[in-house]
Amino acid sequence: MADFMKTDYSNNSGNSYEPLPTGTYEMIINNAKENATQSGAETLQIDLLVRNDLDKVPELAETNAKYHNRHVFMDNWKRHATNQYDLDGFQYILQAVKVPEGTPLKSIDDFIKLITGAAVSVYVKKEDNTYKGETTKVNRVAPWNFSETKFPDVQHEYKKSSKPAAKQTASSGKDNQADPFANNGDSVDISDDDLPF
Repeated sequence: MADFMKTDYSNNSGNSYEPLPTGTYEMIINNAKENATQSGAETLQIDLLVRNDLDKVPELAETNAKYHNRHVFMDNWKRHATNQYDLDGFQYILQAVKVPEGTPLKSIDDFIKLITGAAVSVYVKKEDNTYKGETTKVNRVAPWNFSETKFPDVQHEYKKSSKPAAKQTASSGKDNQADPFANNGDSVDISDDDLPF
């Protein structure tokens, strides 16, 4: 009888839940949503997902190749003095996803729709965080640590549970090829010339 398998732990290095090592990662903005703490502090939390389609890129051997499919969460807290988000910080993210200059955004929902599903390059820092006398390692991402992706041809394969709600990139305006029928609830206009009958 043939063996069922042979143990091989060489690929286990990136599967821990420890914070990612400091470095620049090619990521997808997997999701963004508003949250609040029990004390009422409000945040826009951005879920960044390390792309899994760049394992063979030599310059990403120590980042994406080792840590693909890992999530990093970035909180953007409302300022206590104004009860508003730091909109200047959001500009860096919008620029990284290539939203055209002068694009009006009427709400935080507009911002979320424009960034969700977009590929970006992100500098992630691993640092100490002390809370109630206990120091742990955490990942930090600042808005100015976002830049345009160096790899715009996204071939990332999503796990079913982590697929972004919106799959539209601001730069192309086209739906992701993985789901050509997704329209995010918008109406679809089809002319008679487009119909085969």
